[in-house]
Amino acid sequence: MRSLGQLASEAKFNLLGFRRSPAATFFTVVLPLIFLMIFTSIFGNDIISSTGARVATLYVPGILALALISANFMNAAIVTVIRRETGVLKAMRATPLPPWIYVGGQVAASLALTALMTVLVIGIGWVGYGVRVQPAALPSLLISLLAGAAAFSALGLAVTCVCPSEQAAPAITNMCVLPLYFVSDVFIPSEGAPRWMVVIGDIFPIKHLAHALGHTFDPFSEGIPMPVSRWLIIAAWGVFGVLVTLRWFRWTPRG
Repeated sequence: MRSLGQLASEAKFNLLGFRRSPAATFFTVVLPLIFLMIFTSIFGNDIISSTGARVATLYVPGILALALISANFMNAAIVTVIRRETGVLKAMRATPLPPWIYVGGQVAASLALTALMTVLVIGIGWVGYGVRVQPAALPSLLISLLAGAAAFSALGLAVTCVCPSEQAAPAITNMCVLPLYFVSDVFIPSEGAPRWMVVIGDIFPIKHLAHALGHTFDPFSEGIPMPVSRWLIIAAWGVFGVLVTLRWFRWTPRG
């Protein structure tokens, strides 16, 4: 019970820090919603003749994947590097607080942000563009969200190992994900793209997360969608992030 209380306090501390950061709030909460409105305004929301679904059905899961990555990968990496370079992690490591409580609190806070963004993106997609989660796909949606949040939280901690300073953290994290958005069916469909772009998208987890989430919005899907192969690829990247973190994560400033 004491450990659970410590975990809850650490998660609350992380959420409080997030709320007090206007930049983190904008990039994690506001920007994905702006992207959703921009893309649906540019490309419209007509029915696609080849599938019978509306255009927004393609963009809502992609933007939801972007929001999840922002909450778990971007936010976790940048905040952790700032705390490391300012000595907060070093001081925390000297306390009796177990390391897993710190990591668990960070993950729990990211999960809370993921839940918030899921409600916002799905709500706006439903009210504004008529995109609905299929009731039979709710278990699949939950698994995809949990798998994606866990994997990208691990990758966020892993990428801190190559961030030399707090100033470099935003650039490095954006460099890791921004190009991949364009080849992972987040901003634009990769249908008709060069083969090398398709292969790159298939290697990394963003595309698999976007597609796993996309199954839950497909109005023509039958039964419970089970994109197991995509979940396994996401999980494999999460394991990679855990291994890198265990091997090279630092609690002290690089300087």
